[in-house]
Amino acid sequence: MTDDPFNQTNGERKDFLVPEGTKERLDAFVSRQMGDDFSRTRVKALITEGVVTVDGRTVTEASRKVKGGETISLVIPEAEEAEPEGEDIPLDILYEDDDIIVINKPAGLVVHPGAGNWTGTLVNALIYHCGDTLSGIGGVKRPGIVHRLDKDTTGVMIVAKNDIAHRGLAAQFADHGRTGPLERAYKALIWGRPRMLQGTIDAPLGRASDRIRRAVKSEDSADADFAITHYVITRRFGEKPDGTALASLAECRLETGRTHQIRVHMAHIGHPLIGDQMYGAGFKTKANLLEEPARSLFRDFPRQALHAALLAIEHPVTGEAMRFEAPLPADMEALCAALEA
Repeated sequence: MTDDPFNQTNGERKDFLVPEGTKERLDAFVSRQMGDDFSRTRVKALITEGVVTVDGRTVTEASRKVKGGETISLVIPEAEEAEPEGEDIPLDILYEDDDIIVINKPAGLVVHPGAGNWTGTLVNALIYHCGDTLSGIGGVKRPGIVHRLDKDTTGVMIVAKNDIAHRGLAAQFADHGRTGPLERAYKALIWGRPRMLQGTIDAPLGRASDRIRRAVKSEDSADADFAITHYVITRRFGEKPDGTALASLAECRLETGRTHQIRVHMAHIGHPLIGDQMYGAGFKTKANLLEEPARSLFRDFPRQALHAALLAIEHPVTGEAMRFEAPLPADMEALCAALEA
């Protein structure tokens, strides 16, 4: 099974079993199960439209309380192929020519339109900035996009401005740098310090219990995709004589490009990313080991501390070797400074 981050669930049926002891509104429960792709407002609208059932019976009351043991089913309506419109959203442009544009993506910016995020995306910003040159490249909903970063991940992204560039870049990303020129490096601020200061995490990934989360799977699992992450610890914070540390800054390089790969792999070895509520929520109390104001800074950090720091490519038209870097964003620098204080 190939893990396509752009795979749509539109038209598919989703079933969720309500755990015993759950005391929650129907719209809140379904929204939590669907994850970031569906806002609670969108879920409430779907319930009102009559596409949600409870134990086979249609329910249109969003405020209805769910009960343990019930099966909630949702059939997502087919998406309309609405063309995204340009929006005047500021872009931090690292490089641009007639074929490509390279940006430093901020936290909170969704890459392409989708359920719950039809406006305010990077695609909307690119259409405004680039005009008709992006039209149709890569599809209506994600023109020019050959890779993506999670909404709350920052850093270097490249976008194709014509079909030739799109094909050339797509080939490089499909190879993941195994035989070609592509090189990517991420900076991740993690809890603790791995026993080995550098290493390789070779652990297959597949879907977890819901459609958003990923999990390490056994090699013989039906949905397992091989996934390899190489890491090097570049900084250690609060290190003790026994070799343990409160936190570390890791440089991660990917041999594969699975959804949430770095986040899942680092959590798998016991060192989740700071701020990662999906894979490291149990480590949030680590902030209590800090003094104020650092304690509040870490406790309230609103995203996973992950940054795409480096992207090296071969220009898809000229063949020139190109290298783009983005420094750690201010919020991650603030975390590092607080750890060193």
